[in-house]
Amino acid sequence: MKQRTLITLLILMLTCSCMYAQKIYKGNSSYTSDIICNIDQDKIYKGKFTNSSDMMARFDGTSLFRGSSSYTSDIILTYRNGKIYQGRSSYESDVLATWRDGKMYRKSSSYQSDVLFTYKDNKVYRKNEPYNSSVLFTTSARVHPIILYLIFSGSEVE
Repeated sequence: MKQRTLITLLILMLTCSCMYAQKIYKGNSSYTSDIICNIDQDKIYKGKFTNSSDMMARFDGTSLFRGSSSYTSDIILTYRNGKIYQGRSSYESDVLATWRDGKMYRKSSSYQSDVLFTYKDNKVYRKNEPYNSSVLFTTSARVHPIILYLIFSGSEVE
């Protein structure tokens, strides 16, 4: 009986976590009016709504597709081994950013001067500055680095 209850609880938790939409907010905010985008399963929507007309991209775990597409010709970004590549490329010359230890670096760099942003405790901080005044956006839950890069590169912070 205990095992059956435990299995039922695990299934329920997994189902609920899959249905939970993650939100990304401007700065330190958690107000609905400050939602930059919603992430619902594999879909990324502009703003606070999840209408198909507001869909920015779709993420399959390694590739970010334009809109709701699943065609390889519509791949915007690809994530492999901590690097974000332009399109579906895997060439070093097409590396846009490198993810390492909670920091996103410019191109293939690992220099502190090339930190684009730091992700810590569900907050994205400007460059290497983990201060409240440097928060660019806040996530409601852990978000994949490629999605953080998409939001960062689409924002007007640089």
